[in-house]
Amino acid sequence: MTAPETVPAAGTDWPPLVSLRQVTRTVRIVDLEELHVLRGIDLDIHPTDSLSIVGRSGSGKSTLLNLLGLLDLPTEGTLSFRGMDVRALGGDARARLRGGAIGFIFQQFNLLPGRTALENVMTPLLYAEGRQFWKREKLASAMLDRVGLGDRMREFPSNLSGGEQQRVAIARALVRTPELILADEPTGALDIETGAIVMELLDEVAAETGAALVTITHDANVAVRARTHYRLDAGVLRPEAAAA
Repeated sequence: MTAPETVPAAGTDWPPLVSLRQVTRTVRIVDLEELHVLRGIDLDIHPTDSLSIVGRSGSGKSTLLNLLGLLDLPTEGTLSFRGMDVRALGGDARARLRGGAIGFIFQQFNLLPGRTALENVMTPLLYAEGRQFWKREKLASAMLDRVGLGDRMREFPSNLSGGEQQRVAIARALVRTPELILADEPTGALDIETGAIVMELLDEVAAETGAALVTITHDANVAVRARTHYRLDAGVLRPEAAAA
């Protein structure tokens, strides 16, 4: 698998894939008081970027992930994807954009227990069009080969180790060749050694496809793998120097 020819090299001056400007997210709690979850977020994510966002529980990481994944909308500020104002898109348009351009990887693997590894990876392609739909089994098989599970694709999740299940989840997230990969605590359910192997695989495949990779984590060992680092604290996002 090779990166598309149109993907710029890291560090080139291309427009951002995702851009947030003064984004806030506010929710109303039971007594009608407002809870400010995100405060004035500014962030650009370019093709091929690799960045980590760390923060404690309750810092707003999940809320920010939902915004980046087009699962939610800002209360104030602008959020654009490929230069389009996401708030101007209808729900169906956001869902199509999300399904084709964004891949999600979670701490809990969220595999369908009654489906084989191959069937799990094929699931996103059921909503694809054209070649991706008609060649869904071939594409899913090739992606499972790529993550080292070519000989396990007929197994059910219950017969796979934690690391193997996370590889299936990675294959499922990448099978449509997304432009943006959002990894939410991707090693949280794995031991240290297996987690390192999974992150190495994720970094490698993201680089090959030219995707931007955003890893949201509380684990410093995971965060340090990224090229750019941020910390989210009480809803405020700040750049952070890499650990020595």
